[in-house]
Amino acid sequence: MSDLPRKADVVVIGGGVIGCSIAYHLAHMGSFDVVLLERQQLTSGTTWHAAGLIGQLRSSMNMTKLAKYTGELYQGLEAETGQATGFRQSGSISIATNNERFEELKRNASMAKVFDLEVNVVTVNDIVERYPLVNSDDLLGGIHIPSDGYGNAVDITQALAKGARNNGAQIFQNTKVTSINSDADIVTGVSTDKGDIEARYVVICGGMWSRDLAASAGVNVPLHACEHYYALFESVEGLSPDLPVLRDYDACTYYKYDAGKLLVGAFEPSAKPWGQDGIAEDFCFDEIAGDFDHFEPVLHDAMQRIPALQNAGIQKFFCGPESFTPDVRYHLGESPELKNCFVSADLNSIGLQSAGGIGKAMSEWIRDGHPPADLWEVDVRRNMPFQGNRKYLRERVSESLGLLYATHWPFRQYATARGVRKSAIHDRLAAIGACHGEAFGWERPNWYATEGTAAKYEYSYGRQNWFQHSAAEHIAVRNNVALFDQSSFAKFRLEGRDAMRVLNRVCANDVDQRPGRLIYTQWLNERGGIEADLTVTRLDEQTFLIVSAAETEVRDFSWLKSHIPGDANCVLTNVTSAMGVISIMGPRSRELLQSLTPSNLSHEAFPFASSQQIELGYAIVRASRITFVGELGWELYVPTEFMLGVYDEIVAAGKSFDLVHAGYHALNSLRMEKGYRHWSHDITDEDTPLESGLGFTVKFDKPSGFIGRDALLAQKEYGVSKRLLQFKLQDPDPLIYHNEPIWRNDEIVGHITSGAYGHSLGASIGLGYVHVEPKDPASAALDGVFEIEIAGTRFTADASLKPMYDPTNERIRR
Repeated sequence: MSDLPRKADVVVIGGGVIGCSIAYHLAHMGSFDVVLLERQQLTSGTTWHAAGLIGQLRSSMNMTKLAKYTGELYQGLEAETGQATGFRQSGSISIATNNERFEELKRNASMAKVFDLEVNVVTVNDIVERYPLVNSDDLLGGIHIPSDGYGNAVDITQALAKGARNNGAQIFQNTKVTSINSDADIVTGVSTDKGDIEARYVVICGGMWSRDLAASAGVNVPLHACEHYYALFESVEGLSPDLPVLRDYDACTYYKYDAGKLLVGAFEPSAKPWGQDGIAEDFCFDEIAGDFDHFEPVLHDAMQRIPALQNAGIQKFFCGPESFTPDVRYHLGESPELKNCFVSADLNSIGLQSAGGIGKAMSEWIRDGHPPADLWEVDVRRNMPFQGNRKYLRERVSESLGLLYATHWPFRQYATARGVRKSAIHDRLAAIGACHGEAFGWERPNWYATEGTAAKYEYSYGRQNWFQHSAAEHIAVRNNVALFDQSSFAKFRLEGRDAMRVLNRVCANDVDQRPGRLIYTQWLNERGGIEADLTVTRLDEQTFLIVSAAETEVRDFSWLKSHIPGDANCVLTNVTSAMGVISIMGPRSRELLQSLTPSNLSHEAFPFASSQQIELGYAIVRASRITFVGELGWELYVPTEFMLGVYDEIVAAGKSFDLVHAGYHALNSLRMEKGYRHWSHDITDEDTPLESGLGFTVKFDKPSGFIGRDALLAQKEYGVSKRLLQFKLQDPDPLIYHNEPIWRNDEIVGHITSGAYGHSLGASIGLGYVHVEPKDPASAALDGVFEIEIAGTRFTADASLKPMYDPTNERIRR
């Protein structure tokens, strides 16, 4: 082994399959000096005991693309490196034992058509033919993915490592990283027990050690290890290497041929967290004792599903640690706390089947300075600071592990680690029937139960138990007046003599407006993609209030902070916790609020998109006339300590106006009818304002220009290749959620990005991009017959470029 170098372009920390894949892809680029450091030996943490499943269907297009690339990479890796990988494309079968699970599988099969992945809905007879060992008595059907398979995790990792070395990467085992070094807010390298290395980039791929290592550098990587089990059965009658991987989600189990034995693994609903007291320094290729009683119910069910196991022997009962995240999505990307410090960790037991795509994506991200596609769902910037809390992680991951195989119900809520963040009026709302959901730690009222009804979810793929409650809230907003608690909004203040100059460079719209003006705008990247979607209110000549979604609090704050020049005289402050938000929306919102304040709320005195301070109760409140529901209304920004008093005043006065409380489900259905975009679903860093119908927010002629202007001008000249349309099913019964294929004249031309039931329009509404010819007029996007496919059935839909509800915006401007 050569001596540890003193300099490198990139240092990768961790020699599991993820770290080796990143080193492999960086080395193949040929433009980086790459050093990989492993504290013990390659694969010695968790990779060595991976079950070896390689599946491809994910919950989104870009995640599926990463997984598909992984399979393609593994197919050719042995030939490239000469290192065996054990890769076998055996296919996979997922079975359903109840109608709801079968519905989910059929929806997934439809979704896969958008991703260009072959997924076939199969009958019970098809399943038995492909997997003769299965007990099919209770089966309804399933799906078959021919291109899935399995491999040997250790061999694949060694092949990646060999490929990395062959292209110039250096790999050092038995070399522990003791610190990640930085100068102010940028990484400078690492220290190890064998010396220091200067580096331009550092990538943390340390698996279950990543949280503590990252925290030592001020970087938040929320993860926690859990016990993870499988058993190896020998002498299984009828076992064949040609068997596909079998997944029995309803029994939380999977089955895989393994060198003449049958491996039975599980993702049980209530997992056992591990390592909360620390991980031994010498942990290397280690097993943990495990709890046979904990795993025994899984084995019992497995013997019912595969009767041949009843006469087979257990050669090995295995328990090893795997790390999991609070939302069962892994962590990728540049950390918001430390520039050029990248994270690729906590794969939630799907590391092997994700590693190829992750290595490719991360290497391109480092090279280009931005992700190669919309990877927000796994972006490390989604994490809130509190999520690094050990108590929170320990409680949440006991649930996270089982969610991989649990039914992925629409609107499913977490059961663990609840009550983390509450608005000041949370208890008031709970007392009147609010059914709170959890989002980014916030407890938010999703719907309100009426008297005699339990404020509790009953899940299904059809109309859930809250459907009619939310419908009533929706109609109240349209016809009368309703109250929303939107305290979870992310809120920032930018102030100083250079604040306007800095902000106007970041915003596509022009925020150089008079104080009291509220601007809807996007923040764009250099490619014209939408990085953020928010409002900016000018409070005075040097002070701006920026309001964004709870989901993107860390991301948006980091984005703006990173675009403040070092010599700029301005300060950015996160004031999310300082203010609650009560929104009063509906045709009678002005009447209600006018009865509570001496301020003039008439249209002439308080026009749309303006913001003023008003007296309300004992408080001075910032009232902003804006809407996300498509009706007259105000968002009230209330200092936290005044929230209870202001709320009580509104509710007391509201009795005379039949005020209704409304939740986030109603908010979603209302915004869908208006065609309002939701960042991370309908608009992302891959979509431009011109493609998404938001060109009206772009001010090309601003004297200072803005980030992304050149890209948009080029697109404006050339034309767009996709347009965002609104769809309404002609059949009032089916429900749209997301990712359903959009058919036009018997050809798939896009997919639904978000959907909800439009109670005022009387059918499901969806938004989705469709492919268009760049030089065609916008109206050409509507040509043809449109259908939306749901669980294998196509439903005719109407399409529109304009909102189907109040297309002229008369209701919000009166």
